[in-house]
Amino acid sequence: MARSDAILQRLSALHPKLIDLSLDRMHRVLAALDHPERRLPPVIHVAGTNGKGSTVAFLRAMLEAAGLSVHVYTSPHLVRFHERVRLGAPDGGRLVDEAALSAALERAEEVNGGAPITIFEITTAAALDLFAAHPADVLLLEVGLGGRLDATNVVDTPLVTAITPVSHDHADFLGDDLAGIAGEKAGIIKPDVPCVVAAQEDAALDTILETCVQRGALALVSGREWQAHEERGRLVFENADGLLDLPAPRLPGRHQRENAGTAIAAVRASGLAVGEAHIAEGLQGVEWPARMQSITSGPVFDLAPTGAEIWLDGGHNASAGIALAEQMAEFEDRAPRPLVLIAAMLRSKQAHDFLAPFAGLASEVLAVPVPDEPASLTADELAAQAEAAGLPARAMPDIESAMAAIDSAIPPRVLICGSLYFAGHVLGLQDAALA
Repeated sequence: MARSDAILQRLSALHPKLIDLSLDRMHRVLAALDHPERRLPPVIHVAGTNGKGSTVAFLRAMLEAAGLSVHVYTSPHLVRFHERVRLGAPDGGRLVDEAALSAALERAEEVNGGAPITIFEITTAAALDLFAAHPADVLLLEVGLGGRLDATNVVDTPLVTAITPVSHDHADFLGDDLAGIAGEKAGIIKPDVPCVVAAQEDAALDTILETCVQRGALALVSGREWQAHEERGRLVFENADGLLDLPAPRLPGRHQRENAGTAIAAVRASGLAVGEAHIAEGLQGVEWPARMQSITSGPVFDLAPTGAEIWLDGGHNASAGIALAEQMAEFEDRAPRPLVLIAAMLRSKQAHDFLAPFAGLASEVLAVPVPDEPASLTADELAAQAEAAGLPARAMPDIESAMAAIDSAIPPRVLICGSLYFAGHVLGLQDAALA
């Protein structure tokens, strides 16, 4: 076991008996760390339900193309915890190494003194301590859950805030009311700081705009102050500063065009020295694992039927299901193939709502459990949810069995989906082959 893994195991045991979203514990531990949140590089703070990580990935690619050093904080990780903390450097930066991560976690553990604190709070404090200790031009800070009381919401004056599409997720913490969920996300909006708002449902948009008015923040709304759309295979972005004719984003899907537009709008609102050529380079160079990631080699590819096309995505809520189904339909229009889903989902997610958009599109769902995850739906439970959503389904013990069970005379299109934890397992299988 790595040193950082042992520390994280100890920190997990400090979890409060009553799980409540609060910033009190964060303020306490940050004060004990001499307030790293006050010594950070300029921050771009990103909240939302879907597309946060992709938007951050676009932002990093554009900013680094401009020669800026960029710290990045994202969650959750897919394979190793280190993925959450990227330290900026002139050559493009790197994920935090084992020694630096362990030292930061131990420092946070020491100053916390065994007091109750969530694992996300204390690891966020450790990450902020790392970012404050290493010079960089900008910090991209992704909200973990909600926004108003999220552990990242301790930065008083970011350069820009951004809110990606808001939908239903984490109902146990945020509730089922879309306006209420949007109110939590809008908690990152700060006075006199521009807020870039991606396309939203009316109830969410109304709440976000109301918060902007209350706090004196300039709202930059998709379809109003800016727009991004496809035209002849290009991405066209337009706002008050003019029109940009850009290459299509490397990440496929209509939803990624909106994420790219959100990132461009945020960059333009930030005042950072990022030109059109840098934005174009970022769109083409962006990388974000497990978001419509094409698997073209490795153990998982080798398990599939000969000639299969394999995609991996960690989306897990109703909106993600819609976006993925739309992308699969686009693929089907261009190059027809039988579509097979290999899905695994956590019990806390609405599996029926995620899978329903694939009805009539996918030939079958092969349901598997998320490996080593007690909160996973069983394969039988997930298969039943798929059938209730109008999809033929079979329960399988694991991804290896699911791949072997695919029966198609035509090389299929396989979408591995339903959980970031499952996506992490799949990428772990790929990484193990390279070790």
